[in-house]
Parts: sequence; C-alpha cells; structure tokens
Amino acid sequence: MAEQILLHPAASNGAPTPAANDGVTGRQLPANIEAEAAFLGAVLIDNRVIEELGQPLAPAHFFEPVHGRIYERILQLMDRKAVVTPVTLRPYFEADEALRELGGPAYLARLTADGQGLMAPRVLAEQIYELAMLRELVRVGRELISGAMDTSEAVDPEKQIENAEAALYKVAEGTGAANEAKSFGTATRVAIQGIEKAFNSGGHVSGKTTGLDSVNARIGGLHDSDLIILAGRPGMGKTSLATNIAFNAANRMLADRDMGLPPEKSIGAGVAFFSLEMSADQLATRILAEQSGISSSALRMGKISREDFQSLSFASQRLAQLPLFIDDTPGLTIAGLRARARRLQRRHGIGLVIVDYLQLLQGSGKATDNRVNEISEISRGLKTLAKELHVPVIALSQLSRAVEQREDKRPQLSDLRESGSIEQDADMVWFVFREDYYVKSREPKQPTATDPQPIVDAYAKWQEEMERVFGLAELIIAKQRHGSTGKVRMRFEAKITKFSDLAPEELAAYAHDDGD
Repeated sequence: MAEQILLHPAASNGAPTPAANDGVTGRQLPANIEAEAAFLGAVLIDNRVIEELGQPLAPAHFFEPVHGRIYERILQLMDRKAVVTPVTLRPYFEADEALRELGGPAYLARLTADGQGLMAPRVLAEQIYELAMLRELVRVGRELISGAMDTSEAVDPEKQIENAEAALYKVAEGTGAANEAKSFGTATRVAIQGIEKAFNSGGHVSGKTTGLDSVNARIGGLHDSDLIILAGRPGMGKTSLATNIAFNAANRMLADRDMGLPPEKSIGAGVAFFSLEMSADQLATRILAEQSGISSSALRMGKISREDFQSLSFASQRLAQLPLFIDDTPGLTIAGLRARARRLQRRHGIGLVIVDYLQLLQGSGKATDNRVNEISEISRGLKTLAKELHVPVIALSQLSRAVEQREDKRPQLSDLRESGSIEQDADMVWFVFREDYYVKSREPKQPTATDPQPIVDAYAKWQEEMERVFGLAELIIAKQRHGSTGKVRMRFEAKITKFSDLAPEELAAYAHDDGD
C-alpha cells in the first residue's frame, strides 16, 4: 500500500493538500486524495455507484475533511431519494470556508470533469477505506507507544494491554475510523432494520431468538448490546436454560445458513459459551441429552440401547456443525473473557455470548479486598462487552440465601447476590423458578398400611400438589428496559434438562399471571 499522498491534479490551483503526518516518524499519513476526488466525481455523475459498493464507506473514511463533508451531504440527499449533482449540492456549500479556498462551489463541477472514477469506483472505494484503516492503525500505534512510555505507578500494564487489544479489534472490524456520534437519521435506520426483522419473523422477534416462542413473545428476542442476567437458586435449571438458548440460537443460524439466508437477516446467532463451572464435554453431554432425548446420567454411565446409540449418533452429526463455541478456561478474569470474546467474534462472527456464571469471574485484582466492588467491575465489564461487540450477553448469577427464608420462594431483585450494580447494569433480569423442586423437598413419610389416617391424608395432599406443579417452570422477568415485566410458564423435563413451551391446552389450563 503506497504511503505517499497522491495529490489531486488541481492541487496547484487550490485543491486539497496533505498537512498531516503520523507525529512519530514525521512520515505522511497514508491517504490518496486523488482517489477520493475521482470517487466523488463518479458518484456525482452516477448516484447508483454507491449502491454497488462492496465495502461500506463512511464520511469519516475520507482523509480530506472537505471530501468527507461532500460525501456526507451526498448520502443525506440520496436518503431523501433526491438526485445528487454538483448543481443540487451547490446551495449546501456556498458558505463553506474550506471549499471556498479550493475555488468555491466550482470545485464540485471540477470533480466530474474527466469522469475517470467511473472506470473503477469499487476499487477507489476499497482503497479509500483501506487507507482510512491504516491511518486508524497509525493512531492506535501512536497511543500504544505513548502509553507504554509512561512508567508511573498509576499505570496498569494489563489494563493497557486490554485497551490495546480492544482498539486493534475495532480497527480489524473497520469501526475505528467511524466510531463517532451517530446522527439520529443513522440511528433511525438501524431501528427500522430491527423492526423489519421482527416483521419478517412473524411479529415476535426483533433480536436473536431464544428458541422458546413464549419467551420471544414476551421480550421480542435477545437484543444486541443488552446484558441479560439469568439468576436462580441452585437446582432451578439456570445452566440448562442457558444451554437450551445457546443450542436454539446456533441451530437457527445453521438452518438459515443452509437455506441461503445471509447472517444479518437471521434471528439465529453463532454462540460463545464461557463455562467457568462445567467442562466443555459436560456441557456437550447435556446438549446431546436434550437433543437425543436420552438422560444425561444414562449417557455418562453408558446405559443405553443400540437404538439409543443410533439416535445419539444422528444428533451428534447435526451438533458437530453448530456455530457454538465453548470456552471452559477456569479462573477467567473479566479482561481475559472480553479478549477471548473479541477473538471469537473476529474469527467466527459470534452473535451471542453466554457466561456461566458471573460470580466465578475475577476482577482486575485491585478490588479483591472488596467483593462488592469486584462484582460491580465484572458486571460493568459484561455490559461494556455487549455494547462493544454489539451482541446480547447472557450472564448467569447466583442468588442469596434470603430466598430460602421466605414462604414464597419466588426470587426478587433484592436477592441478587453481592452487588446492587448487577441489577443496575442489566437491561433484563430473569429468574428461573421451579415450584416442584421445593414441593418435592417437603415430601412427607410414605404411609404404610398401619399408619393413621392423618398421615395417609398428608401424603395424599402432597401427591396432589406435586401432580399440579410437576414439570412446570417459571421464567420471571423482573426487569426489562424494552417492555413490561411478568412471568412465562414453561415445561421442564428434568431427565434431559430441557425447557420447552407449554402446549396450547396446558396454557389454557393455567391462569397466566403476566404480572403487569
């Protein structure tokens, strides 16, 4: 890639001239103003050039500020379905001081003088973009050198490394040069795209699917940049629900890909699952059990029939193709997790991150004397990760023992363990609750033929209650920035640790308390 700046042919008559260098070596920053001018000329001759670009180009990618402003105005006018020519652009630039130095609005006409840009507009656009990325890389490198030269005690080398990796990630993703405040028009277009996705999915899902229709209907799917806290007491099925969602999202992505649907149109997602409690093979066994219908314990002990093995083999072939990646590194720090998630997105395009579970993550090491501060740092780090990668992040969390002291065991926001910042940072908070878990723990002594009637009646009453709640689970949505709170009833098959939607007749049998 040439590093010198090629001047516009009219440079001697007031065209843009380079004035910036990298500030370290004194060498000129990589740019090609001639290519910028030729590309703008092509666009002004034929507006359809922009629609045929293979590489998205933003005003911030232009080295010459005047060119950036011209391109921004072209995009605005095209968004209004207007035909853009030097004549229609002229009113917007008559008072532009920088353009006046180049000859005023007449410069717009000079851009279209030879029309050479029409011969290869895509090549010109790609070069403008690539040179912008190189300039951004120079900026990041300059900041790295400046930071590394600072040896004061206040400097944290590990934090510098994390910041450096994050900055390089943005350059690799092509977002560094355009990471500026977005206009309301840009934000509106992104919002419309989300609404379109919800419409195309049948009116329920604007984000990534959970694979559970009842949950999707309540929350509209998993939204990009959201931090979702999935909490519950031990035995409630937090990890089971997380693995169900991970499989469902990855499987939908695979199915859509097989149908030729582009990733950006899919409501599925590649998934990064960070398992700090269970090993990768244990998680894989769970998912195999869910999909084959064979219990996890039977799989682990090998107590399966030949037919079961065939079913297992079929399920494993499908699962092997899933865009689901499991990282079971123990003792991860929040900085380490963020770095690994960036790499996974860069290499595999993941669209959903799941962390099992939040309290097993470690902070930077500066707040180890105060667990509340450390958890606050971790929850903020997870929210930052969601925004940085522009994906939903589901973080599992333990609940305090206060739940066990109440007669009604349903969790509340105040039960979130160790830090109120978890609730503050979260966009959604979900609680998993299974009443049959607590009812089963109250099982009375099984009566014998000689026991008195009160003991028989007590056991019969318990059996009746157990039949009423057996296999039912509730997902309590205690916080949701995008909509209302409430609860969703689901079916839970403990043998294969699988959550699923209730059948219509089951839903009709229960008065669905939405909690609105």
